[in-house]
Amino acid sequence: MAPAITLAAEAPKLSAANTGFMLICSALVMLMTPGLAFFYGGMVRVKSTLNMLMMSFISLGIVTILWVLYGFSMAFGTDSGSLIGWNSDWVGLGNIGLTELWDGYTIPVFVFLVFQLMFAIITPALISGALADRVKFSAWALFIALWATVVYFPVAHWVWGSGGWAFELGVIDFAGGTAVHINAGAAALGVILVIGKRVGFKKDPMRPHSLPLVMLGAGLLWFGWFGFNAGSWLGNDDGVGALMFVNTQVATAAAMLAWLAYEKIRHGAFTTLGAASGAVAGLVAITPAGGAVTPLGAIAVGVIAGVLCAMAVGLKYKFGYDDSLDVVGVHLVGGVVGSLLIGFFASGKGQSEVEGLFYGGGLTQFWKQCAGVFAVLAYSLIVSAILAFILDKTIGMRVTEDDEVAGIDQAEHAETAYDFSGAGGGAAKTAVAAAAVGAESKKVDA
Repeated sequence: MAPAITLAAEAPKLSAANTGFMLICSALVMLMTPGLAFFYGGMVRVKSTLNMLMMSFISLGIVTILWVLYGFSMAFGTDSGSLIGWNSDWVGLGNIGLTELWDGYTIPVFVFLVFQLMFAIITPALISGALADRVKFSAWALFIALWATVVYFPVAHWVWGSGGWAFELGVIDFAGGTAVHINAGAAALGVILVIGKRVGFKKDPMRPHSLPLVMLGAGLLWFGWFGFNAGSWLGNDDGVGALMFVNTQVATAAAMLAWLAYEKIRHGAFTTLGAASGAVAGLVAITPAGGAVTPLGAIAVGVIAGVLCAMAVGLKYKFGYDDSLDVVGVHLVGGVVGSLLIGFFASGKGQSEVEGLFYGGGLTQFWKQCAGVFAVLAYSLIVSAILAFILDKTIGMRVTEDDEVAGIDQAEHAETAYDFSGAGGGAAKTAVAAAAVGAESKKVDA
């Protein structure tokens, strides 16, 4: 019989390298939420810029506190019925040892929980892009708290928690195709179907006010996404995280080029907004698949996602739902595409030996992916719509029509994004005077 000391020596030990790596990845994922704020903030009209920034930033506050109080326990605690977790020792995070390791890994529980916290923060922030210009900030803050509690925390347990039904079924979601992107995209669709369209939808021009801000946000998202994806392997010992890092870059580049090519053929121009949106579509699609496919597979995932997402953003005009900043078209569609393509492109040489249809594995994994995708989509869509309906009928979800037309920044935050009163005053007065003279001249001519 082997001595007990041998068994003890085989237990995982805290790895300073993996711990440091995961703390850096956590910081990168945190940076994605401000990046998202800039991305969305540049895409709206100038009168809604601050509100869009705040709708992302407030998630950093609300979800962090909920995660400490009970969110981590619900998502990753002891399984109950394959639907939810719970561990009373994790409530308030007061009974976790500093060097206590996450089960089966070489990083502390605190490192795992803070990494997962950053995912929980950005997921509801993603929803906000669909609701631009028209939602009360107080109602949005309450929606985040409710949605995180009854949608995100349970779904995270399904997909990543030990005992969660999707996890046990073998649904592959490396870093959040279902739990983050499909979850947020379906929620966005559910909410906008309840609260309705913006004033002037399909009539007034609603162009981005600052494409440089959009590009800045897209760049920060791309940068932070390396932590989002590569960090989800929770270590750097076997090369899978490195594969995911490479595939993240490859798929994003392919999707950006595919979106631009589609845009040029369809609309005759290569737009800055198209480049940024295509990159995000590639990032979304490779998120669930990057640990299972080869770099050539990542190119295929990126190209397919780039084209399909570019096509999908126009559906809102066809079907009449006002998805302000294309959360449904990019995150929901991109998440579905990336998750389902695992069933075709999984090589069996990455995170697991699972092979997709094109590698001789048949359609077994594809059907598992379908189960995960459509269960999360349906649950998030329905529950999010119910939450929005309840809030709309109680405290009201929308600002008044007058406030929406005048500008939600001033109505909800008593601020504006840009203040030029202290610069170029003379020029401004001259422009106003010239406009007045022109108007009077037209009256005289008439």
